[in-house]
Amino acid sequence: PCSPPRAAPESGLFGWLRGRCLGRSAAVDPARDTFRAMTGLYGSIQPADSVYLSTRTHGAVFNLEYSPDGSVLTVACEQTEVLLFDPISSKHIKTLSEAHEDCVNNIRFLDNRLFATCSDDTTIALWDLRKLNTKVCTLHGHTSWVKNIEYDTNTRLLVTSGFDGNVIIWDTNRCTEDGCPHKKFFHTRFLMRMRLTPDCSKMLISTSSGYLLILHDLDLNKSLEVGSYPILRARRTTTSSDITSSGSSGPRAVGSPCHQNDSSLLSEKHMSRSSQREGGSPRNSLEVLTPEVPGERDRGNCITSLQLHPKGWATLLRCSSNTDDQEWTCVYEFQEGAPVRPVSPRCSLRLTHCIEEANVGRGYIKELCFSPDGRMISSPHGFGIRLLGFDAHCSELVDCLPKEASPLKEIRSLYSHNDVVLTTKFSPTHCQIASGCLSGRVSLYQPKF
Repeated sequence: PCSPPRAAPESGLFGWLRGRCLGRSAAVDPARDTFRAMTGLYGSIQPADSVYLSTRTHGAVFNLEYSPDGSVLTVACEQTEVLLFDPISSKHIKTLSEAHEDCVNNIRFLDNRLFATCSDDTTIALWDLRKLNTKVCTLHGHTSWVKNIEYDTNTRLLVTSGFDGNVIIWDTNRCTEDGCPHKKFFHTRFLMRMRLTPDCSKMLISTSSGYLLILHDLDLNKSLEVGSYPILRARRTTTSSDITSSGSSGPRAVGSPCHQNDSSLLSEKHMSRSSQREGGSPRNSLEVLTPEVPGERDRGNCITSLQLHPKGWATLLRCSSNTDDQEWTCVYEFQEGAPVRPVSPRCSLRLTHCIEEANVGRGYIKELCFSPDGRMISSPHGFGIRLLGFDAHCSELVDCLPKEASPLKEIRSLYSHNDVVLTTKFSPTHCQIASGCLSGRVSLYQPKF
């Protein structure tokens, strides 16, 4: 007799396609099958070696950046210098003693050879690892401290932001010794950090007044003047109150003068334009959010650090209260909803995980990061770092999304500094983490057996 037909297994074609969309198949993420081994490696990680920098010469470490192939670790220092190390041997390679005329804030590799640095001297510099004695060029365009660098590998456009509130686009395709053609792309008050999603489909901007701005369907070739972009929504991520009714007690910018309340970040005249539009969102449509932060519903907060999940699933924020008595690390999942309509406003972010941080080093920005596979977070915590997971098994974010915000799980704490840690970074190719502190020391962590 014929046996009854068998139901299609859950791991059939549709299951495979869904897994591929989530970045879970072997064709998309070969490392997924080895995550247990990687979790074991990170669980056994220890301080492996330390590079001592003279605080008198170099000052605090503000940023760390590995080259894409993991062969070079660059260090942005308070006292105008950039240092380069071999992260495997911990050997010093080069010191760019006068990389800038003021603090070096951020470093970004464009490829395995070319990298950019930005500074409080209002400039951006391009460097080539093959010829470090001179800059490729210096870029002038900002009028205040430049704090952030992003790069679109598809268009070869460099994107920078600073405390002048400007986001500027630089065309590296037409770079000369005199610089690159540039244009102001966007402006907002109290700008702190700017990031591009991995596919460059969105730009996220955080402010010292607690707002998070998202430009959807990003087109970097189109400059945005005030009022030229449609506004999707302006409200908290969990309520229907708009930007003028948020309970901020007044923003405070880390490392910059205090500002007054920014309830007029976007005027009613500009906001009314969104009510005239129906259907899907156009290019560069703007969404304004006040992300939910535990314990901060009535006091406001400053978003000091902003990072993106390597697969574009979530954003990672470090928030501090205006009164400086609390600090939180929060993960927000991106919600891809239906077409935006005025009667049903879009809500792109949902708080999924959070954890309270050590409230030390007030006034300094602490830069955190995701691991290359997105399963772990490295967060500055007092005089060391904490490795955090979405659950105790370091599962993928999409596999452990809670119905309500849950605590991040502490996988391991590592302490090897004698001062407040300001920045940390995972190697993109090796099981290694670097951290830098206020007194100018860089520590490397890797498994020891």
